[in-house]
Parts: sequence; C-alpha cells; structure tokens
Amino acid sequence: DADSVLIGSIDQGTGSSRFLVFSSSTGALITYHQEEVDIIYPRNGWAEANPDQLVQSVLSCISSAVSNLAALGIAANRIGCIGIANQRETLVAWDRRTGEPVHPAILWLDARTEQTVERLIATTRSRSAAEFRSICGLPITTYFTGVKIRWLLDNVPAARELQSSGNLMMGTVDTWLLYKLTGEYATDVTNASRTMLLDLATCQWDPRLCRFFGLDQKMLPKVCSSAELFGRISVADCPLAGVPITGILGDQQAALVGQGCLESGDTKNTYGSGCFMLCNTGLSPVVSSSGLLTTVAYQLGRSAAPVYALEGSVAVAGTAIRWLRDSLGIVGSVAETETLAGKVPDTAGCYFVPAFNGLYCPYWRSDARGLIVGLTGATSREHLCRAALEAVCYQSRELLDCMETECGTTLNRIKVDGGMTSNRLLMQLQADLAGVTVVRPEMAETTALGAAVAAAWGHGIDMTASVRQSSVTEFYPMTGPVDRLRKFQRWLDAVQRSIGWHRQEDDGEGDAGGSSAGSLGSAGHLAFAVFLVGSAALLALSLSVK
Repeated sequence: DADSVLIGSIDQGTGSSRFLVFSSSTGALITYHQEEVDIIYPRNGWAEANPDQLVQSVLSCISSAVSNLAALGIAANRIGCIGIANQRETLVAWDRRTGEPVHPAILWLDARTEQTVERLIATTRSRSAAEFRSICGLPITTYFTGVKIRWLLDNVPAARELQSSGNLMMGTVDTWLLYKLTGEYATDVTNASRTMLLDLATCQWDPRLCRFFGLDQKMLPKVCSSAELFGRISVADCPLAGVPITGILGDQQAALVGQGCLESGDTKNTYGSGCFMLCNTGLSPVVSSSGLLTTVAYQLGRSAAPVYALEGSVAVAGTAIRWLRDSLGIVGSVAETETLAGKVPDTAGCYFVPAFNGLYCPYWRSDARGLIVGLTGATSREHLCRAALEAVCYQSRELLDCMETECGTTLNRIKVDGGMTSNRLLMQLQADLAGVTVVRPEMAETTALGAAVAAAWGHGIDMTASVRQSSVTEFYPMTGPVDRLRKFQRWLDAVQRSIGWHRQEDDGEGDAGGSSAGSLGSAGHLAFAVFLVGSAALLALSLSVK
C-alpha cells in the first residue's frame, strides 16, 4: 500500500467542514482535519451560513490534513484526486463578475419560505404540494433549493438585478465550493435532484419546473454525473493546487455509497444534524405514496445509468443535542449527553419533539414547532437528555415504517453511520425503540469514503470493494413489542400536539426579506426553538437543584 494512490475527500456539512485522505487500495483512513462552521439564526425559523466561511474552512482543513501527511512521512503529491460530499439543498447565490455572495447561504433546514410555498402551491393545477412529484420526486416544501431561489428573487433586490443582467450564479454547496476551488460552474445529479428543478427521467434541468419557479435555465450550473472530471484546484496557496476534483455526491448519497448499499433494497440511516434514511431502488425511480422522497442515489460516470433511491428526511437530530448544549446549557459537551441519559432508566414520561423548523418526512408540516411534554417536578436534565436521544430514534422509526410500506417487506436490519453513531446508548435505544438490529461499521467515515469512491471512479480507480464492510458492531433489541408500541404511540401523540402550533404572527415580521447576524445561543433562537408545553417553571426548578 506504500505506493498506492491516495484519495482526498471534502466533507462539508451543516456544522463542520472536514478533509480526509483515504488509501485507494484498502479504503483505510490515513488522516483528516475538521473545523466547526457557524450556523446563524437571524430570525425565528431562519437558518443561514457564511458562504465564505464554508470555503475558507475547507481550505484550512486541506492545509492541516496535508501537514498531517507530512508528519507521517507521506508526500502530498500522492493524492491523485479529490471528491466532495456536501450538505444538500442549501442555497448559495453570487455575482458572476466578482464571485462575491449576494446573500448568506440559506440552509436546508431554513423555514422562511412558508408563505412562498403557499403561494406556489396555489398556482398549481392540483392545488397540491405533490404537483411535480412525478417529474422531480419531491413535494413543494420549504426544504428544497428551488423554493429558496424563488424566495431570494422575491425578497433580495440585488439577486433580482443580477438575474436581469445575466450575472446571477447560484447552486448548492457543491457548486459553490467547486466554483471557488476550480472556477468551474457545475453540479452532480444527486445534488441537482434535491432542487425541485431536475427531471429524474432525463437527469437534466426541466424547462417546465424552471418556468414554474420563474428561473432562467441558462443561469443554472451544468449537471454532471457523480464521477467525472469537474475541474482542478486553482487556488494558488492551496497545497493541492492542480489536483483534479473527480467526484461529487450529496452527503446522504455519499453515505449510501460509503456503506456499500450498491444493490437494490440496501438501506442505511445517517445520524448527523438531521437523520436521513435512504433505500437503493435500482435503475428506476419509485414515486412514494408515504411521504418519502424520490432521489438520485448516484451515477458513476457519464455513460453509466443513474441509480435511484427512496429517502426519508428528519430535520433535527444532532442539532437537538447541540441545542441542549448551546441554548439551554444543561450539558457541557455533546458527549456528556450519553453519560447523563445513561443515569436514568427511562424519560419518566417526558417526550421531546424537536420540530424547530417544522416536521419533514412523513408529515411535511412547516407549521409544527418543538415541544416538550410530560414534565413534572421530578423531571431532570438526565431525563431531558434521554428524551432528546429517544426523539432521534422515534423519528428514525417513522422513516423505517414508511420504507417498509413502500418496499413491501420487513426491514429487520439497518446500517447506520454519522457522527451520532459513536453514542452507544443511542444505538441501543434505536434497536429497542424500532425493534431492529442496528449495524454500525467500524469505519465511521462512510460519507467521506463514499465521496472518495466516486472520485476514485472518476479517476479510473475502482474502490467499491473497500466499502463492503467486514467489521461491524451490532445492537439487538432488548425490549418487548408491547412496551415498544406503547411508547411509540405516546410519541405519536406528542407529534400531533406539535403540528399547527406555529402561526405567521409568531414571527412578527413573517416571510420578509433581510438578514441579521445571530448565533445558535441567541435569545431569538431560544424563543422559537421550543415551546415548553407543561410546567416550564417546574423544569427550571428541577434543573437548578440537580
């Protein structure tokens, strides 16, 4: 392996950027570097990022990872190519003439477009959010990039002016990174399939959808496969200048590839800022009747046929744990959540629905908001931490139920990945609350590995054998079906109470333009993030005496 080509992998997520280096012959992780990026909450329901910080954090990670290689006695010129895995649906728009952003990045979980969604649905023939599912596989919701673009053009004069002059460039985070790193303007089919602008049958921008959203199709980036030459790094002071970028996958599709889910029926669940369950459906797109999304899983090369997937998406998973740390301050670190939750045998009847910006699959209700129910004077921070972990598991169980309905089969085992899977208690809770065997690979970096596999393929190297995991840890259900069903029904009761809670007047300024700086710990964020249904005073009292 001493002479094998190394593959670099950019993993740009909601909360962090990373650069990882893999062996092309074994798939082994050689080194990596990670930096957190800021999530900005300027108003209730809004979520943004600084586009320049995303780029600079990636470049910083590359430099640090190359320094790590040098410390290992490995030359940087052994890196033959680079792949990108990125947070999807997030919108970045910039000026063609200057390369400068015209607005903060609008994150995938942002819910400012509620009124935009209502107006768009009202103009469809069916008056239904499902109007275009047969074309793009997606409902009209706040989640997808096309709706965010429409909001941007309606509310940001600079964007409208650039569109009129033909100088507006825009895309998802992969397009932004590719442009700033190489000067090329392109995206891959997996990211394009999350915009509501792609025809799943042709894997090209659809003129009907572009007209519906009022977009000039010529402004959009070129749609490419997931594995081909996208460009070469042209940033002068980057230690990998000249290295080609030969693979791009949306992060959840990258995790599917990295988990080795390359056969129809293979399913994985990623636990990150949100939860994302994908099931490989093969060479034909399957339109869901259960609230799941139809998406492109990957296309390994221009001449290869695209492979499709069904996806269930949950907006808030790891974000809820960060909220406990950064907004409530009841844990000092994310890792402490596992320790505290493990000190109590259950939640003492407490349920936490973290619908901070609405609910995604299977509800698709942007008017839902977060709540905590079942509070008593005995509720402690330990119970609240456990309730937050259980919320992740209940939401994943709902996705699993939908997958079983669509696939017509029982899924007894599920592959898992993502940062939260290092939490052993969470994995056991998932097995207990869903009644399935949870299979966690020892190779935790499946998202980055998937991007590396795509990049290697685009560079003429087949790494697919390296993603067929041989070393795993399995978690088996330890609870009975009666208790499992009882708890799940109570969770569903709590979810129903969260639906319809939000009203437009709660925002004060509604679905208007503009932005201001904020942070995860801001008072404004705390106000919108959760409605402590029940006795909030009792919760505060109980925490203060712990």
